[in-house]
Amino acid sequence: MTDLEFDIIDELYFVTAYSDLKEAIDFSDDVLKVNLANMAKQGWVRVYKSVNEESELDQLDLENDFQSYFYLASKKGLFEHNSK
Repeated sequence: MTDLEFDIIDELYFVTAYSDLKEAIDFSDDVLKVNLANMAKQGWVRVYKSVNEESELDQLDLENDFQSYFYLASKKGLFEHNSK
């Protein structure tokens, strides 16, 4: 887990809107988009259409709509985060 991924997971202990995540860690949209997509593919982050509606990755457009989603660290992601 990179330092950037660590910082992202550190903010995702609860379902978090993209705008709140961006404000908390202040990375560019491009950096966050790439990292969130990669972390979701690794199973470290879950992606939600709304606070209560988790979605499968293949049903989402992370390339274009990543700013409208909510994010949460998965059990696997928290384990990696806490192992560092």
